[in-house]
Amino acid sequence: MKILVCISCVPDTTSKISFTDNNTKFNSSGIQYIIGPYDEYALSRAIELKEAHGGTVTVIHVGLADNEPIIRKALAIGADDAIRINAHPHDAWFVANEIAAVAASENYDLILTGRESIDFNGGLVHSMLGELLNLPSLSPVMKLDINGKMALVAREIEGGKEYIEIALPFVAGCQEPIAEWKIPNMRGIMSAKTKPLKVVEPSVHKINTQTLSYELPPAKGACKFIDPSTPEQLIELLKTEAKVL
Repeated sequence: MKILVCISCVPDTTSKISFTDNNTKFNSSGIQYIIGPYDEYALSRAIELKEAHGGTVTVIHVGLADNEPIIRKALAIGADDAIRINAHPHDAWFVANEIAAVAASENYDLILTGRESIDFNGGLVHSMLGELLNLPSLSPVMKLDINGKMALVAREIEGGKEYIEIALPFVAGCQEPIAEWKIPNMRGIMSAKTKPLKVVEPSVHKINTQTLSYELPPAKGACKFIDPSTPEQLIELLKTEAKVL
């Protein structure tokens, strides 16, 4: 089985976010970057499938050279090789086009992504990839098992779960609890240094979006405490301030 896993490089959720150039650029100074958590679920499941059925796992990333430590972590977790498309990931359409240009000629049995990145939370790349490669795409996938050329997939829908049997190949946007996160061991970290990491230049695709500005969410207001003996005060605040009654 030949599996491709798409990984993103996102700020750690503990990082303090700020912007520069009149709020038009993200300030990356001092930011700790990680593999997108949903992408890491996808990678973990891909490795489990490889261990069960044989084959290879390739990770692919659209990003610049300073993201290579993130790619090496994916190799340390258990991927066999990696591809870095040497371009800034301008938007979901750009990323999907660049990945599709590489994947189109490789005949992957399965393409896995996270359901979304945790920085922009767009949740678009997996469906765009499916369209560009003329493959079915499913998301958010919570369970994925392979039986020959068929897969049994469970995905979350409003009010419950949907179980689908689908033929390979297809694209899946993954989320927990599809797999347990895997922590690189020392052997994996050492072997990652020598695993192949191929760098390819981007295809020529028009950039369709431009960031006009960023804006931080409003600061949280102070917490108000109401004496238990005056519930009418709470009701009044819910009416006048919270406006939920």
